[in-house]
Amino acid sequence: MTLWSGRFSAAMDETLWNLSESYSFDRVLYAHDIEGSMAHVRGLEAAGLLSSEECVTLLDTLETIKGEFDADTFERRDSDEDIHMAIERRATELAGAVGAKIHTSRSRNDQVATTLRLFTRDALSEIARHALALVDTLVAVGEKNAEAYLPGYTHLQRAQPVLLSHHLQAHAWSLLRDVDRIFDARRRLNVSPLGAGALAGTSLPILPEVTAALLGFDETFANSMDAVSDRDFVAESLFDIALLGIHMSRMGEELVLWTTSEFNFATLGDDFTTGSSMLPHKKNSDVAELARGKSGRLVGNLTSLLVTLKGLPLSYNRDLQEDKEPLFDSVKQVLLVLAAMNGAYQSMTFRVDVAAAAADDQLLVAIDIAERLVADGMPFRQAHEVAGGLVGRAVRENKSLADVVAEEPTLAHCGDLFERGAALANRRSPGSSGPSASAVQSARLQERIAALTARL
Repeated sequence: MTLWSGRFSAAMDETLWNLSESYSFDRVLYAHDIEGSMAHVRGLEAAGLLSSEECVTLLDTLETIKGEFDADTFERRDSDEDIHMAIERRATELAGAVGAKIHTSRSRNDQVATTLRLFTRDALSEIARHALALVDTLVAVGEKNAEAYLPGYTHLQRAQPVLLSHHLQAHAWSLLRDVDRIFDARRRLNVSPLGAGALAGTSLPILPEVTAALLGFDETFANSMDAVSDRDFVAESLFDIALLGIHMSRMGEELVLWTTSEFNFATLGDDFTTGSSMLPHKKNSDVAELARGKSGRLVGNLTSLLVTLKGLPLSYNRDLQEDKEPLFDSVKQVLLVLAAMNGAYQSMTFRVDVAAAAADDQLLVAIDIAERLVADGMPFRQAHEVAGGLVGRAVRENKSLADVVAEEPTLAHCGDLFERGAALANRRSPGSSGPSASAVQSARLQERIAALTARL
């Protein structure tokens, strides 16, 4: 028998039950549901709706139930449609008539909304913690290879040399924006829906501000209908997770390229690569490919929820049950990717000489020639034309750019640009990729990391 069977003369058909039940996946909410229920019980006592003895009995009962879940000894009954009903049913079994009071002035609508906010709040903090750990690893790899540099690319064509630390810090900055967005989403979701009831509140003298404070919410709901139907916080969280996943997908794509024989800029440790069932020589960067592949799943989960939400009238609708599996899956998958990518970068060996040789491609000096001419007073567009003409000659005549420049008496002062690492050293503007600018950027990055870490 369900907890709402009084109105009905027949049991739920098996096909509807199979469609309706959510215990199979919302069981993961048990700790947060119990946390919310314990605050609700204390709120009922504060409002005079439970005696102190009844409050103690219910709190002890909920602790017992949590222990059963923690020990994996909780027994689901056939009537347990979801985790919330399962916990209430068990509380009534253990505490009798007092247990039957646990749902006073509460609907599953505000209960579910509260539980899901508590889960999401903790999940976002955990994701932010893992993202900051990955940022720390990117910084550490750059510091470990402080002198290493490689070509920076546009259109996947060599463009200009950049320090490895600069390249990795570019990814770090994008991850820090992800963390910042996650914290903003966490702040916005930190509103308690408990007390909204089914949709219109209750006639009982409850104290929503008490339960909100007990659960660490910043404030209580302003509108009961909005409180039970709002899933903006889930959609926003899924967006933040999806964008984080996309950033790691880009990182994965680079690791795939860097570890090919064609690039040969890096290798990953054996513990973060796989082999082939057929080809004995293969060492595959599957960790990076999976990071890339998971991003589609994360985007799909976001899209799934948005489509679910788009046509719902106020207030609560059962469609909202479809918010949980995408959220649970995205949280699980992004944490897996964050941990694996962290380990992959820690295992990486960067081939400094190979990357430097690619970055010292003489054609990458063309912009430096143009800028040297600009410093001499030549208009940039004219200087660009001159440098482009030199590159064209070198390509057509199958000569090195250095040799072509050496043949031009007016460019004698540009010969030093072809010295090893010179093009990298010339990148001196604020925020640029050269050594002289790296210290300031690193300091700014550390300040940002410290600020976001403090927000945890």
